Amino acid sequence: MLSIRDRQLDGLRTIAVAMVLYAHFFAANGSIWGHLGVRLFFVLSGFLITRLLLEARADTRYQPATALKAFYIRRALRIFPPYFAVLALVWFINLEGVRGTGTLKWHALYLANYWYALRGEWTPWVLCHTWSLSIEEQFYIVWPLAILLVPRRMIGRLCIAVIACSLAYRLYWPLTGTPSLTRDLLPSASMDALAIGALLAVYRERTRAWPQWMRLGWMPLVAAATVALWLRPDPTTPVLDWCIWIGSEVFPLVPLVMLVGGASSGFRSGFGPLLESSPMAATGRVSYGIYLFHPIVLSLIIKAQAWIPVNVSEQGFGRLIVGSVATLALASISWRLFEKPLNGLKRYFPYVDRSHPPAAAIGEPREARRGAKIYQTALYRRGDHDRDDAVQTSDLQ
Repeated sequence: MLSIRDRQLDGLRTIAVAMVLYAHFFAANGSIWGHLGVRLFFVLSGFLITRLLLEARADTRYQPATALKAFYIRRALRIFPPYFAVLALVWFINLEGVRGTGTLKWHALYLANYWYALRGEWTPWVLCHTWSLSIEEQFYIVWPLAILLVPRRMIGRLCIAVIACSLAYRLYWPLTGTPSLTRDLLPSASMDALAIGALLAVYRERTRAWPQWMRLGWMPLVAAATVALWLRPDPTTPVLDWCIWIGSEVFPLVPLVMLVGGASSGFRSGFGPLLESSPMAATGRVSYGIYLFHPIVLSLIIKAQAWIPVNVSEQGFGRLIVGSVATLALASISWRLFEKPLNGLKRYFPYVDRSHPPAAAIGEPREARRGAKIYQTALYRRGDHDRDDAVQTSDLQ
């Protein structure tokens, strides 16, 4: 059973995917809230994956090869089956004419973000949401190598360096000319959110307390981000567009990471019970399927408009209700009958080998042992049995 902290993180997934559905099914200008929901997903992914890898590394039986093998296999079991099932379905029924576009090869290689960036348009639209899945997969390929192999004391600095490079990319962009899809779809534009989530996991090794500048600064940042998110003058200029882009992408990062950090510790206010409520947690567990399937459902219900008594051909309440209910139903069925059984195979690929003797018993360097002890006692303060189980449990999607 998931702990309260992980149920609340599932609740955050529900909020993130609800923002995406609202943007794509209801809002007239959907890119604002949809992209913010994706940014929340990125922060969650960076935090959860890094926390998981650090827990594996802290175990006295940790071996890099075993942990890396387990990570990649478990990620494949969670991500690949529904993703490639969707690609196969879209190809088989030639949904929105995707066969003639040549896009499926790019999607199969998780290069969808480059496909849309090079074309400069969202064609085919039915698979355009996979740009974010491609960025996450590109992150998953590289990040475990860094977390499990670089010196432990360097991991926080590495996170900060990645964030700095992403911010430098944003500051450089006005020199390249007119804004385009390329600006948003290259990995550089999303690594800040993934890395700040990772930095949160590293920071939580030492303390749960927020730095004073974050406690004092999150509300002004929320206010500034709100202005940037709603400020859409027409006409605009490249410089003004860049300023709005910076404000709407960068300013929300600190509030988002504090939201994830609060849920990971367990909110005790009224917001906490809401996040960990059964409907929120259950929806969060199938949020990957909801995100993956919702454009497919949208395409199909538009084609079935003649048999649907409300208007689903345009943005609005009809599309939001019908599309959301149909997507949730499909994601729930997929989870129960398809994804969950495959997820159960993860138990055969633990991050640490239980049969392997503890590293301390075979002469592990003192620095590594000390690092593991600090992590295990300061982060969650669990007993040895609970700590052991935590390394073997699901990667929380």
